Amino acid sequence: MAEPLALVLALAAAGQQALPAAPTPAPAAPAAEKAAGIDWATLPDLPYRQPPQMTAAMHSYVQGQVRARKCRARRLVDGRPAMRVEVAVLVHPEDGVRASIPRSIGCGVVEQYAAGLVSSFARNNLTARGSGAEQWYRATVTFVWK
Repeated sequence: MAEPLALVLALAAAGQQALPAAPTPAPAAPAAEKAAGIDWATLPDLPYRQPPQMTAAMHSYVQGQVRARKCRARRLVDGRPAMRVEVAVLVHPEDGVRASIPRSIGCGVVEQYAAGLVSSFARNNLTARGSGAEQWYRATVTFVWK
């Protein structure tokens, strides 16, 4: 057992890799969208009882991701940089949110942040739904800063 470890250490010291580098995986969000069969154009808006309240800290977090060059601001809202993320939300009539899948905007950290916010915003804040079946909805989160 010590021999393979010694080989790995020797190769590392010589500047060689013991194993070939794995290929970079494709982004997961578009595959998740396809797997779930999400048709964004037909999704109704998530039926919030009270509209979600965005805080300055939420906007600042996304601004920090842009400043760190992890993401790129996508649009302007009232002349200010902004990012808008659509999130598909699967809602069960009794259990609430079962899944939230962000639409890919090329910035995974902000996509996942938006999906988490939507799940939090929806907790105990959805209107009663008439059907007894699960249903997909769409929520949009817009982050804006100076």
